[in-house]
Amino acid sequence: MKLAFIGTGKIIADALYAVSPVETLEKTAVFARPHSRAKAEALAAEFGIKEVFTDYTELLEKTEADTVYIGLINSAHYPYAKEALEHGKNVILEKPFTGYLEQTLALMALAREKKLFLLEAITVLHGEIFYEMQKNLPKLGPIRMLLANYSQYSSRYDAYLAGEIPHAFDAAYYGGALFDIDIYNVCYCVGLFGQPRQVAYYPNLGPNGIDTSGTLVLSYDGFTASLTGAKDSDSPCFVSVQGEKGWIRLDGKPNTATELLTTYTTGKASGTERDAAGAIIRPIREEKFEEPPHFHRMTQEFEDFARIIDEKDYAEAERLMHITEGVMRVLDQGRKSAGLWA
Repeated sequence: MKLAFIGTGKIIADALYAVSPVETLEKTAVFARPHSRAKAEALAAEFGIKEVFTDYTELLEKTEADTVYIGLINSAHYPYAKEALEHGKNVILEKPFTGYLEQTLALMALAREKKLFLLEAITVLHGEIFYEMQKNLPKLGPIRMLLANYSQYSSRYDAYLAGEIPHAFDAAYYGGALFDIDIYNVCYCVGLFGQPRQVAYYPNLGPNGIDTSGTLVLSYDGFTASLTGAKDSDSPCFVSVQGEKGWIRLDGKPNTATELLTTYTTGKASGTERDAAGAIIRPIREEKFEEPPHFHRMTQEFEDFARIIDEKDYAEAERLMHITEGVMRVLDQGRKSAGLWA
């Protein structure tokens, strides 16, 4: 895969570093708007990239890259991805995929029409933690609850309280807790269990009407998922799946956690042993899983993208697009239920 990097922000710098050990990926170009050309040239020099562009259309027409990785502000995702697909380039698009479900569906239809790859860069779907959760779900019996919390006091929140409107708290740029941080919880939920029957979002709104925190409630057949995301406060973060025979728990921020504990019953309770609260004590087994160390948290997803594109693995691309579509449907329904941006 020959990859052009679209943008010069922190996520692009992280990605350029993260792909360093990926032998099947060639870094070919960096794009920046004219006022950020110096940043693009600095990144190109640091990472050995020969092409620097400040005109996006020119990049798409002249670059050696077959794929673009778009790490721009949220509101730029759709138009930049659309133009790239129209120019015959595969697209790797940062989360959140788009601001509206209709935009996501339009991009997917265009990619399929042109037989191009359209992939979402969201690390949780490409790590061993997620695969281990999938593997262990049958041990839990019928699922009865999913609880998740990703709360992180934003580095931009103080500025927001002081009257500034950073992009992360601006509806015009699809900011807010749901699309920026609760999306990771949604990825676990939709990736593991598919599309819910009902979606409702209960946000805490800031002065400009943006959701600074909130809880998303998803209703499935047999269980409910409660997903909390916060940019205005801190809290221990976790993802917990509960079934009649046990539970799985991930402690830590959902996009960086490296340890998983699966606990499940190994037999019927005697009925005589009870804990201090009067609940029966069932025999259990604990299985701890620790994700192997990686060069960078983003490295595995780019290894996967390079393989998919180089081997033309359309089946795997469709599987991932199906999850992306499901996540966008949940985000879109949650946004509408709370009356967020039009």
